[in-house]
Amino acid sequence: MAKYKRIPSHIGIIPDGNRRWAVARGLDKRDGYFHGIGPAKKAFRDVWDAGIREVSVYIFTKENSHRPADQVQAFKQAFFDFLGWVRDQDVSLLVIGDTSSKQFPRELVPLTIPDSDRQRKRKLNFLVNYNFEWDIKAGLKPGNGGGNGGNVLARIGSRHVSRVDLLIRWGDRQRLSGFLPLQTAYADIYIVKDLWPDYRSSHLHDALKWYNAQDITLGG
Repeated sequence: MAKYKRIPSHIGIIPDGNRRWAVARGLDKRDGYFHGIGPAKKAFRDVWDAGIREVSVYIFTKENSHRPADQVQAFKQAFFDFLGWVRDQDVSLLVIGDTSSKQFPRELVPLTIPDSDRQRKRKLNFLVNYNFEWDIKAGLKPGNGGGNGGNVLARIGSRHVSRVDLLIRWGDRQRLSGFLPLQTAYADIYIVKDLWPDYRSSHLHDALKWYNAQDITLGG
């Protein structure tokens, strides 16, 4: 990985295109999820080698639960296979999503509480059964300080996630799809045309090179 003058502290990843990748190869849509596991492992190694300290990944949205049951089940199986690898890494893993929904895997509930040593570790945030409405409404619940002023970022569902510097989306879709709207308010957005299972290290390299050429003002 090349050296850069400025490395984003926190990047967001939208690993889109698994189903399109499978269909293009004559496979069932559900097969695409399993082919995204290997690229994900490689991508995280590349991210950590680059010195990026926090990563947030769109795993499963609340809307994704409306997909055919076989696809939902295949996705969950692929995710849990990948999660087994992640938990062997030296990272602070945090899962963010609507735990009140029946679509939220109960096995993940313990991972919704930040590690006590989170601040000294590399951080990996997984958005599972997430959407922006749930995230923001969490800060408006009675007794949670909603409507009383103060720092709204301290009350939302994703309150333990820092501001995103760079968001990278695979699959050539030029939209946020509700990804952490408050944390990405000033994020630079980089689109990769290739589908997620075709991930290459050069994708991250090109994104970081592009990021270094941006004028970061945060609106100032």
